[in-house]
Amino acid sequence: MQTQTLLVDAQAPQAAVLTAAAAVIQRGGLVAFPTETVYGLGADALNPVAVAGIFTAKGRPASDPLIVHLADLDQLELVVAELPPSLTQLHDLVPGPLTLVLPRHARVPRSVSAGRETVAVRVPAHAVAVGLIRAAATPIAAPSANRFGHTSPTTAAHVLADLDGRIDLVLDGGPTAVGIESTVLDLTRPTPRILRPGGVSLAQLQARLGAVEVAPHARARAGSPDARVAHTDLPNIGAAAPGMLERHYAPEHELRLVCGAPDAARAWIAAQVAALNEQGTTVGVLLCTEDIAQLQPILSAYATLIEALGSETDLAQIAHNLYAALRRLDARAPQVILARDFGAEGLGLALRDRLIRAAGGNVAWLDNPPV
Repeated sequence: MQTQTLLVDAQAPQAAVLTAAAAVIQRGGLVAFPTETVYGLGADALNPVAVAGIFTAKGRPASDPLIVHLADLDQLELVVAELPPSLTQLHDLVPGPLTLVLPRHARVPRSVSAGRETVAVRVPAHAVAVGLIRAAATPIAAPSANRFGHTSPTTAAHVLADLDGRIDLVLDGGPTAVGIESTVLDLTRPTPRILRPGGVSLAQLQARLGAVEVAPHARARAGSPDARVAHTDLPNIGAAAPGMLERHYAPEHELRLVCGAPDAARAWIAAQVAALNEQGTTVGVLLCTEDIAQLQPILSAYATLIEALGSETDLAQIAHNLYAALRRLDARAPQVILARDFGAEGLGLALRDRLIRAAGGNVAWLDNPPV
């Protein structure tokens, strides 16, 4: 397959471009498109053959569900069997980086939901994504537009690096804004539960819903039983939401993560840089600008490969930069990549989740994670 790329205005997408992309969706093809979080790989969510194409192109197991993207909340009735009363309390967060797990309508293929009776849905806050859904006149199922398990794409170039020749079309709308995936919130439980932390924080949800749980795997120490979420917890049924594997969002090269107070984490990284280089191992670091400034003497002494994420005082900037910086560093082929977390408050929890999974559980805890 030859993958076509079309440039599209992220703020005011051209009608002709959306029409061309919508035609691909309507005939059962695959279109990668920008959202505010990451680039998605879209197909007609109500067409089981088209949905199967997503799994084939990505090399994604059938046990990992997809998110159905809608143009607005009025389209919920197309894919959701029953709307919970609590949904009205979240309207100011929609559109946005929030995915809701709700009862699945029978018209949604079971393959979309990994065999479950629920479906994950969201309304993206991006003109291209919404314009494409409207032009295609159907909900669009769309996981991230990358090889399964690999670092998520935040530019069209990232999409092509993973999927060129495997999909029909890429809409190039420039870099995404948020940079990490949506928060996934299960509203089918008595108490709403975060299955995957993301662009909407726990505090934002608690302010609107009151009690909100965080799934054990999203808080637990990497490597603990609670952190090891299998694809299935029932026979022939997959995960409740995407992004719940112990290893996900991962670079090609080994990533080691340290979680703890900044000073202690920097000391751990300095010791690792020295020890690894003395073993002849090429090291890369993925750090905030404050870390790099403090560690510069040892990083320079050992010719360490460096990618900066931005200031630790601006977690939104770090989230925006995370995947692109990780891909750049990975392309420089260090044998080991070192990174640290940024706490568990606000976006810090989502950043920790992505880094733990990118490290495949290869995490040094210098203090106890929240429980």
